[in-house]
Amino acid sequence: MDHLRELRNRVVISVLALAVTTIVGLIFFDPIWKFMAEPYCSLKISQQLRPECTFAVRGVFESFFVNLKVAALAGVVAASPVWLYQVWRFVTPALYRNEKKYTVTFLAIAVPLFLVGAAFAYLVMDTGLGFLLGFMPDSALPLIEMDEYLSYWVIMLLVFGVSFEVPLLMVFLNIIGVLPRATLAKHRRLIVFLLFVFSAIITPGGDVFTMLALTVPMLVLFALAELVMYIRERRLPATEDYSGLDDDQASPLDTTPADVSADTDLETGPDSR
Repeated sequence: MDHLRELRNRVVISVLALAVTTIVGLIFFDPIWKFMAEPYCSLKISQQLRPECTFAVRGVFESFFVNLKVAALAGVVAASPVWLYQVWRFVTPALYRNEKKYTVTFLAIAVPLFLVGAAFAYLVMDTGLGFLLGFMPDSALPLIEMDEYLSYWVIMLLVFGVSFEVPLLMVFLNIIGVLPRATLAKHRRLIVFLLFVFSAIITPGGDVFTMLALTVPMLVLFALAELVMYIRERRLPATEDYSGLDDDQASPLDTTPADVSADTDLETGPDSR
């Protein structure tokens, strides 16, 4: 029950922080939306209906829900130090000292990696939108809905941010002994091919530029992860390799008799009687 009470308190604190930051997001909706709309508004195609950037709104309540979604998204980002700290404080008592050390290290690397991926997605978003919208004929006018654009924006940031975490996951699996570097090197060509396939499937729109914009950084991070795994394994003490043995093969036994004559406890100990 104490554990459940602590979980309740952590959740309540996180929800209150999210509520406060979401309200702040509603107050500052205009500058936040201007920042989010910049990739689309920087394109000339967004100014065909009016001299300024134009979005379409179909439903009566769509603009309200878009305001709420943008504010909630900004609130999640702004309150991330609070709810991440609450998650950390809830999990910490169940971890050993070395596990805490690895967790802090990986968290310190994972957060910047996600932010770098999200920033990279924001930088290439205008080029990806221009590529996709460039297939429209001259007689067509783009009517991009606010909600649809917001969904595209969030998906792009999540896809890039989470994808940049994959190499870190590989290093973690190597540390716990699940993924040796030799296995990675053996299937390197297949992994590179799968990275291209993964980028082609997961990127919204499926355009070539966005796919390459995601694949190339992932290949670089994949190479860095393999280098870290190589350096780490070189520093480990040499151990006997049993990878080539059959699972049903018995391990070698030393059948040489041991000299027990020097063990005086067996003969003269207090329990020898």
